[in-house]
Amino acid sequence: MSEEKPLRPGWTTGTCATAATRAAVEALVTGHLPDPVAVTLPGGQRPSFSLAFGETGDGFARAGVVKDAGDDPDVTHGAVVVATVRPGAPGTGVTFRAGEGVGTVTRPGLPVAVGEPAINPVPREMMRAAIAEVCAATGAAGDVIVEIAVPNGTALAQKTLNPRLGIVGGLSILGTTGIVVPFSCAAWIHAIHRGVDVARAAGLAHIAGATGATSEAAIAALDGLPEIALIDMGDFVGGLLKYVRLHPVERVTVAGGFAKMTKLSQGLLDLHSRSGEVDLSHLARLAAEAGAPAGLVDAIPRANTALEVLQRTQAEGIDVAALVAARAVQTGAAQLRGTDVGLDVVVFGRKGELLARTPVVRG
Repeated sequence: MSEEKPLRPGWTTGTCATAATRAAVEALVTGHLPDPVAVTLPGGQRPSFSLAFGETGDGFARAGVVKDAGDDPDVTHGAVVVATVRPGAPGTGVTFRAGEGVGTVTRPGLPVAVGEPAINPVPREMMRAAIAEVCAATGAAGDVIVEIAVPNGTALAQKTLNPRLGIVGGLSILGTTGIVVPFSCAAWIHAIHRGVDVARAAGLAHIAGATGATSEAAIAALDGLPEIALIDMGDFVGGLLKYVRLHPVERVTVAGGFAKMTKLSQGLLDLHSRSGEVDLSHLARLAAEAGAPAGLVDAIPRANTALEVLQRTQAEGIDVAALVAARAVQTGAAQLRGTDVGLDVVVFGRKGELLARTPVVRG
């Protein structure tokens, strides 16, 4: 049997924007469009990129680079990141603008100011460094306007959390290392952090992290929470709570289905199947604690799914969900120990019906 091939890394939108900008600036200053074009990443690596296209005109130069996300299931894989560079007024340095498909920040709490293009700080610094490199080699002043566009980016952004974060009109240009590590979930964790930042900046005292769409809709309805308070946590309970520990709010609710919350009750902070399965023996112990008859307790470890356990215990009038919630809130509270953040856990059924909720506990 052949060994599995390692997953192929890719490039962030920030790296692609930098490569396109580097090519366009050189074309603007020298009339020569480099292809391929090399850029320096924050870690010192210097990859080269082929251009999807390039052109020069009266007072501008433009270049595009295709985003290659490697083996990561990134919604921007295959998108073309385009940089259009024009001369700026003397002494203005580098000015960034959002072109087609790149969003604009409309809410405080994000790494760039309200009204600015959604081009994050590290990509901005990478582009500035690339421009400075060209200027050092040519003697140019470096006063340029850089417009970044992603054709079809407005549609792609609907598949991201940008609308919820108040980034309107398109995608964000992201990246901290310049490299996309396949299935690292870095983008999701980044979105969780930004969601918390935006909620805090809006002055919200109560936020909720949900494992999926059903539990998110259910907790929003149950607590009357606005969309800005809802954090698309997915499986990353630990990612949310560890960030809230450092960037506290008054109260955070963790909401999810019975199986996911069972994993949290087992002590897991990453609820994805790769990190661990539902421990049916753990559920059997909780059922026993809740007063389930011995025959049912003995049968639970042989159940097919957590849902079967839930249904069988409900049929016997045994409230296992309440004990799952109680253990889950203990797991979460341990991540908030030493803070004043309040935490509660809510368990929902498959149709969003409320199964259990804990009181608010503080770390």
